[in-house]
Amino acid sequence: MQPRALKYILDIESVIEELEHFKSLVENNFENYQKEIVVKRATERNLEIIGEAIKKFHSIEPNLKISSSAKIIGLRNLIAHAYDSVDDEIIWAIIQKNIPALSEEIKKIKAGN
Repeated sequence: MQPRALKYILDIESVIEELEHFKSLVENNFENYQKEIVVKRATERNLEIIGEAIKKFHSIEPNLKISSSAKIIGLRNLIAHAYDSVDDEIIWAIIQKNIPALSEEIKKIKAGN
């Protein structure tokens, strides 16, 4: 893996750790999440960063696949360009279900380095 690609993998890994911290700040509770605007915005920003990092990673390492990368990049675009249609429930579901799966995938890619 090229050094620049590894940088994006490390960025994703770091952001996933932050998302886990945000979940703990709201006691992993959706209603608390909805009330905490700073946590919501930070979560959305981190999902944007993940989408951008995956996009750049794939431009450098097109043969290393990340499942759901098109959906992740699409979410990044939605948050960045259609912020008024971001749904808290969808974001919460993503950080509960999809982010842990992405974390495992990133660990495997990193281990293959």
